[in-house]
Amino acid sequence: MILTKFAVNSKIYLVIKISLFMVNYRRELKIEVNIRRRKKIEKVIEFAGRMKRIQKEVEVVLERV
Repeated sequence: MILTKFAVNSKIYLVIKISLFMVNYRRELKIEVNIRRRKKIEKVIEFAGRMKRIQKEVEVVLERV
């Protein structure tokens, strides 16, 4: 429902050359996209750090054998 409403409000119509959001509120629709992406990037960095630590631990154990 929210995505449909967003799609309708943000679409620029050829006849009137502006979006319905602009018609209703007289300003452009603000879109903030990076909220979820930033969290995902932080989790990827954490995962990569954890994998590096595990690799070092495995190398130490394999050198002992």
